[in-house]
Amino acid sequence: MQRATVVVGQAEGLHARPAAEFVKLASRFRAAVRLARGGREADGKSIMAVMALGASRGAEVELRAEGEDEAEAFSALRAFLEGGGA
Repeated sequence: MQRATVVVGQAEGLHARPAAEFVKLASRFRAAVRLARGGREADGKSIMAVMALGASRGAEVELRAEGEDEAEAFSALRAFLEGGGA
């Protein structure tokens, strides 16, 4: 399992459009993707769950990826969260 705390660098945080882009990126991988913030946890492939975290710019979220292509998924999703885009 790949796991790290990541600071959200997306200008709009994980609101509608960035959350949709995150979910689209996460869905490219077979690995299970989870995000956690403030005691709440979300399936990284569910836009509603990701948006419900309410992660704005500068928020710390825990990113986890587990499964066959977890290293690639973790690297791509971490870069996205840090503001690197999809």
